[in-house]
Amino acid sequence: MPHQLRIALQSLVLLLSGIGLFLSSWIIIPAPTMFLLTLGVGAPEVCHWLLVLNGVTSLVVLVGMRRTKLRRLALGASLLGLFLSALPLVQLPGTQQRMQVAIGEALGREYIAPIPRDRTWRSQPFVLADAFRGIDPSESRYTSGIRFAIAEGVPLSMDIYRPPQVGKYPALVVIYGGAWRSGNPANNANFNRYMAARGYTVFAIDYRHTPWHRFPAQLEDVRTALEFIRQHGAEYEADLERMVLLGRSAGAHLAMLAAYQPDALPVRAVVSYYGPVNLTEGYAHPPFPDPIDTRAVLEAFLGGSPDKLPDLYRVASPISYVKRPLPPTLLVHGSRDSVVQFKYAQQMYKRLRAIGNTAVLLEIPWAEHAFDAIFQGPSNQLALYYTERFLAWALR
Repeated sequence: MPHQLRIALQSLVLLLSGIGLFLSSWIIIPAPTMFLLTLGVGAPEVCHWLLVLNGVTSLVVLVGMRRTKLRRLALGASLLGLFLSALPLVQLPGTQQRMQVAIGEALGREYIAPIPRDRTWRSQPFVLADAFRGIDPSESRYTSGIRFAIAEGVPLSMDIYRPPQVGKYPALVVIYGGAWRSGNPANNANFNRYMAARGYTVFAIDYRHTPWHRFPAQLEDVRTALEFIRQHGAEYEADLERMVLLGRSAGAHLAMLAAYQPDALPVRAVVSYYGPVNLTEGYAHPPFPDPIDTRAVLEAFLGGSPDKLPDLYRVASPISYVKRPLPPTLLVHGSRDSVVQFKYAQQMYKRLRAIGNTAVLLEIPWAEHAFDAIFQGPSNQLALYYTERFLAWALR
């Protein structure tokens, strides 16, 4: 092999080793900025692909490079990347077992009984082949842009997903995240299609955003959407006696607030994916590093700091309403969440259980905020599997 070609190939291998290590490092490194948060969210969820990249690079270095300092450097980078990318997969069996125990303790062994014998439901908490090939959401009927209100000149709509066959189905109301300042009902469309194909009428609803509209505008919009669903849901084949609220991040915060209000429309359960629950403490003790600037986000949402608006922060915190019987609650959270720290999910879980409410906390040790952005990733596979079972139990 010509000398120049050999040098070029060795440089390429070294570059690939460095890329594999760089990407894999975000499985353990907290993201300091919004740009790097994308890597922090994605790296654990594509760890299987990173494992392949690092494994192939290690093999190429061992077989195809001469014993030089460059070879040692490339091999070291590849092996370290290989170790890091294997961490989520190594933790999967133990995490799955702890989740099984957690949901079984909260719901009892009978929670398994109502699961339909439908092969379209996930039969395993994690399927490696699905992580590579993706998860097929399956067929559903989709109706977009259903106007449910105009609030302060802002048109608010919802997208509706239904099973392929005409029927009557439990209602799943989905509220998107985005720090109360961004997002739309089309977010997480794969999840909505997936759930519709498995027997739900899914209402993906909209709400006004900060900083143009501050709290409680967002909660008012969710409540308006729920009232619209109560009045018109039957037109979309929804069984209004069996309704669940599900939200992500800011949407999970709104789902809990809406479900926990003293005058809330009755719902069977609420599901929170990495939702903030204690805004006062979240402001006082933001994460470090703090990629979204938590205090700035909360001030834009509420109009100031807790020192100036203590009552508003209390009213806007779902944990403030845990004083009476509430709908069963599923909390799904990543241990590495650098936006909404895991300790607040623990706090909410303990508070709910302390007064006798049914609550399940599922912890994913490698997961960041918004882990389910990668639909086929290990974290979302676990979340899907246990969310399906929690919903089947709540709607039995």
